[in-house]
Order: sequence, then structure tokens, then C-alpha cells
Amino acid sequence: MVEGELMKKKILICGATGFIGRNMVEYFASLENYDVIAISNKRAEFKDSRIRWVKADLTSTHDVYAVVKDVDVIIQAAATTSGSKDIITKPFIHTTDNAVMNSLIFRAAHEHGVKHIVFFSCTVMLQSSDQALTEDDFDANQPIHPRYFGVGWTKVYLEKMCEFYAGLGKTKYTAIRHSNIYGPHDKYDLERSHVFGATVTKVMSAKDKITVWGTGEEARDLLYVSDLTDFVHKAIEHQKNQYELFNCGAGNAVRIKDLVLKMVEKSGKKLSIDHDLSQPSIPTSLFLDCSKAKKILGWSPAIQLEEGIERTLKWYRSNFNG
Repeated sequence: MVEGELMKKKILICGATGFIGRNMVEYFASLENYDVIAISNKRAEFKDSRIRWVKADLTSTHDVYAVVKDVDVIIQAAATTSGSKDIITKPFIHTTDNAVMNSLIFRAAHEHGVKHIVFFSCTVMLQSSDQALTEDDFDANQPIHPRYFGVGWTKVYLEKMCEFYAGLGKTKYTAIRHSNIYGPHDKYDLERSHVFGATVTKVMSAKDKITVWGTGEEARDLLYVSDLTDFVHKAIEHQKNQYELFNCGAGNAVRIKDLVLKMVEKSGKKLSIDHDLSQPSIPTSLFLDCSKAKKILGWSPAIQLEEGIERTLKWYRSNFNG
């Protein structure tokens, strides 16, 4: 090993074959001061000479303890995820596995003296609002939307477990309550994708019209994935406290009907837009106040929605021949 390699941080990226995880792998592998170890399980590994692959089942205590030892930083991007249809028909799939794997990872990291863990939470525990929500705006006495009850309370529990373990030892914990992330390597099938990925697929495969689930009045905070990788890097480099909960979003709400219109325009297609009111529609408006991250980490989003759509459609065309 040459002298320069001794200074590298050894970073373990869980869920490396998933959407967020793969983007994290590609980003940190491009930096000279990180040695990237990527965890895979059921999905096929991708070729990248800059990383080392390790296969592990993160719901297994044995596997978790084996992969966590001797690393400096863990980016915990592994999760059981799917789209809005499963949130309605099979909500339990978002709870059990995620609670188990994260509980095991947090404990193993504490016992092995890992320096820093980054955990991805989300915004499903938050109430609909026409105001930007801060990290303090979650009210445990207010009901979580019934369709998000299981996953919402699981995320709250895991945020608190980060805070709990941060108070026990030397490991730093960063819980990122991020908004809707989109971009390269997302899911683009209509059964499992989230709203942005599903819209891309509908637009790029349409010939003369696109059908949107529900009314399209619900509004989402949409963040391009490179802004999330930049956020994580800044958290690793600049967080001082043992525990921080950060919002991470674009800071504005985009109605789904407006997203569809923008995407159709950027695609260059001439499509009519229909609304299927028999399909699931969760009428909420949600966007994040990210001033805490700007103050502490010096982070703010760099990619506006129009540019993010253009980048995503370009990537989709290259990878799906759309």
C-alpha cells in the first residue's frame, strides 16, 4: 500500500445496487480520499474497478457484524422499497425488514467503533402543509396518514435509534429526512417506481397520450440525486455533533400535473394527458425548509427541476433506448 492510500477513509455503502446506493457508490468512488466497499444482496453487482464488492444479507446478525468491522463510515442506503401501489396493498413490506436491518447495523457500528453513520429517513411521517416544514415540525401527537402509518413510524423509530446510539459512544449519526429523490438508476417500472420514475416511463413509452394516476393536484418536493450525494459528502466532512437530523430537499412543492407537463415538454413529444381517477392518489402538499443544512453544512441544492428532468431523460434514453 502506498503512503497516500493510508489516508483514505474506508466507506461501506449498504444497498449499493439500489437507486440511492448506486449513486453514492459512483460519487464516492470518484473521490481520491475514499476507499469504497459496496454491499450487494439479491440484485446483480455492476462492474466498477474502483470498488470492492461484498455480498451480505443485512437482516442477518452474522452478516452485518462481518461487514461492519474495520470501516470508518457507513452510508446506509439499503431498504425494502417499492411504489405507491404497494404502500396501499402491502404496507407491511416497508416496515419489518427495514426495522431489523437498521437496528442491527446501528448496534454493530456502535460495538465496532465506526466513526460515522449516514441513515436515510424520509418525509412520510410529516403532515401535509402549505408551508415549508423544518426538522422540528413533526408532531408525534398528530396522526400519520393511514397509508404511511407503518413506514412513517418505522422511520421515526430509526431516527431516534440514531440519536440513542450517538449518545452512547463515539460514533456520529446523521439522519437525513430527504424529499422525493430522482435521477439515474431509479426504478422505472410502473409497479415499483415512485412518481418521478413512473412519469418518465409513461412519457417516454407513450405514443399519443399519457395517463396520470389520480387528479395530479398533490405536490411533492423533488430533489435530483446528485444534490443528495453532495449532501452526504458535506455531512461526513463537516458535521461536528454526535447526532444531527437534517432536512434535505429542493425547498419547493411541485404539483404532479405540472411535473407531467414539464416532462412532456422536455421529451419533445406531443402527448395528450388523461387522469385515471380510479387509481391511488394521496392528496398531500409537502416541501422542506433546509436552512439548517445550509447553516451547518454549507449545503443547498444546485440542480433546478428543469435541468434535473433534462439530465434524467438523457440518461433514460441512453439506458432504455427511449
